[in-house]
Amino acid sequence: MTASFPALRMRRGRSAPWMREMLAEHRLHPSDLIWPLFICDGAGCEEPIRSLPGVSRWTVDRLGQRARLAVDAGIPCVALFPNTPQGLRTEDAREALNRENLICSGIKAIKDAVPNIGVLTDVALDLYTSHGHDGLTEDDGQVVNDHTVEILAHQALVQAEAGADIVAPSDMMDGRVAAIRDALEGEGHQHVAIMAYAAKYASAFYGPFRDAVGSSGRLKGDKRGYQMNPANVDEALREVELDLAEGADMVMVKPGLPYLDVLARVKDAFGVPTFAYQVSGEYAMIEAAAAAGAGDRDALMLETLLAFKRGGATGVLSYHALDAARLING
Repeated sequence: MTASFPALRMRRGRSAPWMREMLAEHRLHPSDLIWPLFICDGAGCEEPIRSLPGVSRWTVDRLGQRARLAVDAGIPCVALFPNTPQGLRTEDAREALNRENLICSGIKAIKDAVPNIGVLTDVALDLYTSHGHDGLTEDDGQVVNDHTVEILAHQALVQAEAGADIVAPSDMMDGRVAAIRDALEGEGHQHVAIMAYAAKYASAFYGPFRDAVGSSGRLKGDKRGYQMNPANVDEALREVELDLAEGADMVMVKPGLPYLDVLARVKDAFGVPTFAYQVSGEYAMIEAAAAAGAGDRDALMLETLLAFKRGGATGVLSYHALDAARLING
């Protein structure tokens, strides 16, 4: 029989800091975090991103320093996103396959500076296309699935050859995980992991990211034909199941906080390493709230990140990663 008041006083478990710490059900650690980094062309430069206060683009020669900061804070992995120069964005996204492009150069620079940090790379064509879509398009603007998948597999292989530890297809094309896995296995890259953006929604929270990678205003149409409908959860479970069957080692739910229900359902259903991406709009909202005096920035940051862990996340991609890790470390 369950005890009741006054024999049971729940506040006893919250009565002192040491008691709260001892009884905590979930904990946030720097090793739970992945830090996204934006790369720009040039040398010796930092370019602050207006819509992401506190976040900058970095030239390749500055990435090693960022990676050292991550390792010193206990962050195990960084994620790379290039701001491809305008003149290199084409209809066929050929720059994605350039072995000397920004992302491949960035991988090599980080591995030269900090060999023991993990590097995750984005596999999609939107950072290289002139039209801003994640795949190749037909004359009517429709995104072509199967030809795009062929290019994505080649792109993942190029990144693996440059030294990527995890390739992360974010395009939401059908069949791309299987194609990427086959390409990696066929060329001897069995050690390279795949983190599939398995449940990536057509969200309104991506705006600042598109500023960061130079694609704002470039997109012709929208991405609802391949990214998921925010109304759907069961569909997300089907997407995750398919990606795992095709060879994904880890899966991701994106965005993060508005989709905690999806995160929890995925982790409960499959029990695999499941990541959440606290996307640019989520980051910007916290920064704006703190700047307006609506809340304490550090408290908002840590509470939000802890919510991902409580929801079942193995880890979180967050632009707050470095600041959060330093706070956790004390």
